[in-house]
Amino acid sequence: MINYFDPETDLGTPARQSDVQVNLDIDGRSISVPAGTSVMRAAAMLGTHIPKLCATDSLEAFGSCRLCMVEIDGMRGYPASCTTPVSEGMVVRTQTPRLADLRRNVMELYISDHPLDCLTCSANGNCELQTVAGQVGLREVRYGYDGANHLAEKKDVSNPYFDYEPSKCIVCSRCVRACEDIQGTFALTITGRGFESRVAAAGGDDFLSSECVSCGACVQACPTATLTEKSLVQIGQPERSVITTCAYCGVGCSFRAEMKGDQLVRMVPDKNGGANHGHACVKGRFAWGYATHPDRITKPMIRKRLEDPWQEVSWDEAVTYAASEFRRIQLKYGRDSIGGITSSRCTNEEAYLVQKLVRTAFGNNNVDTCARVCHSPTGYGLKQTLGESAGTQSFDSVMQADVVLVIGANPTDAHPVFGSQLKRRLRQGARLVVIDPRRIDLVDSPHARADLHLQLRPGTNVAMLNALAHVIVNEGLLAQRFIDARCETEDFARWRDFVSQPENAPEVLGPVCGVPAAQIRAAARLYATGGNAAIYYGLGVTEHSQGSTAVMGIANLAMATGNIGREGVGVNPLRGQNNVQGSCDMGSFPHELPGYRHISNEGVRAEFEQAWGVTLQPDPGLRIPNMFEAALDGSFKALYCQGEDIAQSDPNTQHVTAALRAMECVVVQDIFLNETAKFAHVFLPGSSFLEKDGTFTNAERRISRVRKVMQPLAGKADWEATVALANALGYPMSYRHPSEIMDEIARLTPSFHRVSYAELDRHGSLQWPCNDAAPDGTPTMHIDQFVRGKGRFMLTGYVPTDEKVNSRYPLLLTTGRILSQYNVGAQTRRTGNTAWHDADRLELHPSDAESRGIRDGDWVGIGSRAGQTVLRAKVSGRVAPGVVYTTFHFPESGANVITTDNSDWATNCPEYKVTAVEVVKVFHPSEWQKRYQDFSDEQRRLLKERRAAEKPEKAEVRR
Repeated sequence: MINYFDPETDLGTPARQSDVQVNLDIDGRSISVPAGTSVMRAAAMLGTHIPKLCATDSLEAFGSCRLCMVEIDGMRGYPASCTTPVSEGMVVRTQTPRLADLRRNVMELYISDHPLDCLTCSANGNCELQTVAGQVGLREVRYGYDGANHLAEKKDVSNPYFDYEPSKCIVCSRCVRACEDIQGTFALTITGRGFESRVAAAGGDDFLSSECVSCGACVQACPTATLTEKSLVQIGQPERSVITTCAYCGVGCSFRAEMKGDQLVRMVPDKNGGANHGHACVKGRFAWGYATHPDRITKPMIRKRLEDPWQEVSWDEAVTYAASEFRRIQLKYGRDSIGGITSSRCTNEEAYLVQKLVRTAFGNNNVDTCARVCHSPTGYGLKQTLGESAGTQSFDSVMQADVVLVIGANPTDAHPVFGSQLKRRLRQGARLVVIDPRRIDLVDSPHARADLHLQLRPGTNVAMLNALAHVIVNEGLLAQRFIDARCETEDFARWRDFVSQPENAPEVLGPVCGVPAAQIRAAARLYATGGNAAIYYGLGVTEHSQGSTAVMGIANLAMATGNIGREGVGVNPLRGQNNVQGSCDMGSFPHELPGYRHISNEGVRAEFEQAWGVTLQPDPGLRIPNMFEAALDGSFKALYCQGEDIAQSDPNTQHVTAALRAMECVVVQDIFLNETAKFAHVFLPGSSFLEKDGTFTNAERRISRVRKVMQPLAGKADWEATVALANALGYPMSYRHPSEIMDEIARLTPSFHRVSYAELDRHGSLQWPCNDAAPDGTPTMHIDQFVRGKGRFMLTGYVPTDEKVNSRYPLLLTTGRILSQYNVGAQTRRTGNTAWHDADRLELHPSDAESRGIRDGDWVGIGSRAGQTVLRAKVSGRVAPGVVYTTFHFPESGANVITTDNSDWATNCPEYKVTAVEVVKVFHPSEWQKRYQDFSDEQRRLLKERRAAEKPEKAEVRR
């Protein structure tokens, strides 16, 4: 069958999957389509686009606009083609004189209550109402504006990203249905009846104060200028588009960057995106203004001391100076006195080059990445049990799940596009278990509620997992046939005997976790017997002293119940940043080369030595925490930090900044003067994701293209800066394009062997392993056997954290993220997202607030054994008594001043989620905040001096 449509064409109604093909005739032409397909979609596949306003292929048909009427032999009246399914032998006519008259009459009624300001309307040239008016041949409107109309209704401009102009609303309900069906927030509704019907945002007086989460689905669905991006109003209609990948969270949404010249007009979610299918969140859809923010630093800078003003220099001067400092320090302090940190916000190619530079030009393995402080336990735990350091499924797999267990993750805030997909599955009937110290939105949200919320005490994940396993083993709920066929027999027997012991019973561990034993037993039974069961977990699992143990415990549960190796099941880590998975894949850990191959393996090392032309060190290098300790000991003196803000994101901030001060040369490559750059001696201006080519790898192992839509503001993309530094250090790199770097990655990394830019362009994206055995990628892993051969059950004894409450610190602090902000906030704080969240706040239970005389909005001091800071209080029932919670998006809040340097036993991943604290009402900032403010003011002054110094020079040049 030949399809006559472009992939971006809206076919009116969603596609249907069926083994049964239906043959019909449309306007004298035959077509065969899957059973269940609408007449409208079948016609569009032939190139016949029936007029429509309420229909779109991203939503189920609604049939309200009455413009898509057709004539069908044997059927009375004029059925709506969007809601009429095809049938065998059906004969359809889409264009007849009678249909033309009816459509014009309907369209005339719409236009009679619509402003005729097409020439000045922001949607002019891209308005479906305008297009359909032309399609139906409307040339005059007999009904004037003398009667009742909506033309004088007030415009709502409260949202920072889009306007709502009700006078242009045709009440097609597409925005309401998008909010319900795609986003799952149910924030929009139709108020009134008949002529008085209007769209309204629930829970507030306007869009900003409402329950709307600004995902943009409503804006995307709107066929008129009723809901319009402010950027479109200001800049005008785009002229071209480039498909690229979002640089926020680990979902990895695909977007069309719509451009006017070299100016970005808007980001439109790509409906062919394998991870997002045309959906987005407020960050990816709208919060891209940081890329051209005035705070961007676009010229290299150097200085001798932190007290000196910055000096602007050329790229050659900056790179030469950095290289000479690295060499000087190595000659004075030894080969291992310097190291590098790759960025999980940069591309695969850029991370690969930084770890290659460290191993070749630096001559050591002192390279690490931010995954150290987030998902390194995932890599270790899954490698030990399943044999591969990554999640097992695609995001789409959740649509086949019958039971979903979410532990230590908050998908609707941290991974919102996947969160929306999960909510769709829950509305279809899947059961949900949430294990989290905090009542996240999924526990009780519109049309998606958890069957069970196990509100455990922070730090007791392993105890909870062992209690769940105890029930599964002792109640005979094991998938014994799967275990016998797929898992190591002796390891399973040891594990079974361990978890069946009485000390692992819910009645014993339930009080440890603070969860009733009956709830634990109910959750275990539901997970083991409810059909396809999938586990999704996040940093609430990994960022603990037993993070690796908990990951192994999750893998144990999946193997014990046979929930691995097919759609709808699996072990699914929700990665935090856009390229955390990719930075790990690229060999950014000090003990592993690309593809998770250990540096001590002689054969692996020989392969890279031949390709890179150097002799590699066989011993693992320093992890990030080791670098800090060595810096304070005086043996680690220089750091190349690409795109990570360790001074804000890493725990025990005062310890980190002391280590940075102890170094003689800190080279920071970033787009802003972030908190780490304030301690730098060399600043290499970075490039945003809009200014480079490359790839990101998301949480489902999906490799997607990042495409340059504008020239780098600083003149170089990040990969080019790393190449220049390598050459200045005497190690030649001669790549001409990131595609050549990917070709090298593919040659040296078995799981990437078939990956190339040409293949990515052909497929859209690819999920590794992608090699000769799986040339089209691997959506689901471990289907017939585990990567390691047989699955390995690991013993997971519960060891309580050293971080315990006492009379001095009686509360437990845990941390997390919020929807509108991202990570350290360097990007989102420079966008309109601050309208929703302009400061970090401390959530505490009403009983804890009352006993301390604290009211909502009060300033409160939070103290731990690591430090003190001050935040605004938010009295909230989301946390249990004895637990407090905050985010870490604003540097002045000092959230990581109070987190300690406790870490995971296997990977040194910090224990962000458990800190013993006390909270008291205060009236002034903490001493740390005063020092921070003074230091930051001084650094801003030194930066300002550099900017002030450049102006006379420019004036001189002009003269």
